[in-house]
Amino acid sequence: MTDRRTVAFLALGICLACGLIIASYLIGNALVEFKSAERYVTVKGLSERIVEADLAIWSISFRNSANDLEELQRSIDDNKTKLYNFLLEAGFPESEISSMPPQITDTQALPYYDAGKGREYRYVAVTRVTLRSGDVANVKKVMEKAGQLVSAGIAIGEDSSAQFAFTKLNDIKPEMIAEATKNAREAAEQFARDSGSKVGAIRRATQGYFTVEDRDAGSPDFKMVRVVTTVDFFLTSH
Repeated sequence: MTDRRTVAFLALGICLACGLIIASYLIGNALVEFKSAERYVTVKGLSERIVEADLAIWSISFRNSANDLEELQRSIDDNKTKLYNFLLEAGFPESEISSMPPQITDTQALPYYDAGKGREYRYVAVTRVTLRSGDVANVKKVMEKAGQLVSAGIAIGEDSSAQFAFTKLNDIKPEMIAEATKNAREAAEQFARDSGSKVGAIRRATQGYFTVEDRDAGSPDFKMVRVVTTVDFFLTSH
C-alpha cells in the first residue's frame, strides 16, 4: 500500500515539474515576444507649405462731424455713397460690400465736456464699411488707390485694416499629413541605421494641429501652413 502511494506521489511530482517547465518556457517566450514588440522609436515629422490667401477682408472706417443730427446723417450717407461707388466701379459686386450702423458720440454728454470752452462739433460719427472678396489681387490693387477716397473728402480712420485668409486648408491636409509622416519615417530610418535596427510598421501616430500664419509682416496675403505629426515606429532586428 505504501509503495502504491509512493509511486502516486512520485508521478504527481513528475507531472507538476513538467508543467512548471512548460509554463516557464511559454512565459519566457511570451516575455521575449512582448519585449520585441515593444521596441519602437518615437519621431516627429514636419510639413510646411506656403499658400496664397484666397479671401480678403478690407474694413474701412470713416469719421463725420456735425452740430445737427440731420446734417450728420446726410454727410454719412454722402460718404457711404462715394465709398460704395468707389468699390463698385472697381468691379466688386454689391453683395460683397456691407456696412455697420454709425457709432455716434455726443461730445456734450462726455464727462470731460467743458461748456465754457465748447467744441467745434457736437456730434462725431464713426461708420464702417467692409469689403469681403475672394478676388484678393483686385482688393490689393484697390487698396493702393485709397488716396482717391481722401481726395473725395472721406477721412479714413486709423483703425481701418485689411485681413487675408486661406480657406482651403481641407484641400491640402491629406497631402501634408502624408508628407509629415514620410518625413517622420526618414527620421526613424536614420535612428534605426545608427542603432543597427530596421523600421517596421507604425505603432501609433498622432496628428498635431495645423497652423496658418502670415509668411512675414510685409506680405500677409501669403500664408505659411504647418503641421507636425508624432509617430511611433516598431523597430526590428536585421
